[in-house]
Amino acid sequence: MDCCICGPMASVYRPPRNTICSSCYEGAKRMIIFLNEQEENQPKLYGLKPTPSKGIADALTRIEEMEERKEEMNEKLGFLESLVVALEDEIHTDILIKPGIGPPIPAHRALLATRSEIFKNILASDECKAPAEDSISLPELTHEELKCLLEFLYSGSLPLEMAKQHSFALLIAADKYDIPFLKKFCERQILRSLDPSNALQVLEVSVACSNGILREQAMNSIVRHVDEVVFSSSYEEFALKNAHLSVEITRALVMQTRDRRDGATQCVEPS
Repeated sequence: MDCCICGPMASVYRPPRNTICSSCYEGAKRMIIFLNEQEENQPKLYGLKPTPSKGIADALTRIEEMEERKEEMNEKLGFLESLVVALEDEIHTDILIKPGIGPPIPAHRALLATRSEIFKNILASDECKAPAEDSISLPELTHEELKCLLEFLYSGSLPLEMAKQHSFALLIAADKYDIPFLKKFCERQILRSLDPSNALQVLEVSVACSNGILREQAMNSIVRHVDEVVFSSSYEEFALKNAHLSVEITRALVMQTRDRRDGATQCVEPS
C-alpha cells in the first residue's frame, strides 16, 4: 500500500484516494492519545478543561513545545548543578560530615537543612550551633557512600556507575534521613537492576526501608526463578538471617503451586 505519509509519493496529497499504512496510523493514534493524557494531567486554569489534540499537526506543535520546556529544564538543572562545585572545592563549608569508615567530608549546613527535615533538626540542636569545625556523624555510611549521598543532595543526580554501586546504601540513608527524592531515585535504579542474582538483597533492603514496591517485585522475581535463587550459595546465609522472609518465600511458592494445580484442574473437561 502506498502510504500518503511514509510512502514515496508522500509529498503529493491526493484526496480522497490517499491511504495510510498501519504503522503510521497506529503511531499517530498513540501520539495523540499520549499528548491528550499529558494535557489531562496538567493543572486546570480557572476551572477550564484542557482542549484535546485535534490532529497530527496540532500534536506536532505540542511536541515542539514539550521539547522547548525540556531544554529549559536542562538549562535549569545545569545551573543548579553548579552547587556541586561548592562541595568539591570546599567553598565556605561550615560543617564536617563523618562517615563510619574513612575521612570526613566538609559540607554546608544550609543545604543539608533544606534537603532533609532530619538534618535540619540535627543541625538545629544545641550541640551543632556555631563553630565551623563542628561535625555530625553518619556511621552507617562509608566514605564513598557518604560522598555519593552528598553529591546527590547538591546536584539531584548521580553518575550511573555510582548509582548502581551504592543504590542499596543510599536507599537506607534516604529512608533514615527522610529524603523522598533520593528514595524514588534509588527505587528506580534498584528495579532496573533487579534479577535473580540480587533478588534476596532487594527483598532484605525493601523490608529495612518498608518499601512495598521493591518487596513485591523482589518476591515475584524469587518465585519466578525459584531454582536459581533457592539453590544459590547466598540463600542459606539469607535464610539464617531472615527466617520470617524465608517463611514468606515458602508460602508464596506453595500458593503458586496451588494456583497452577487449580488452573490445571479447571482446564480438564469432564468425561
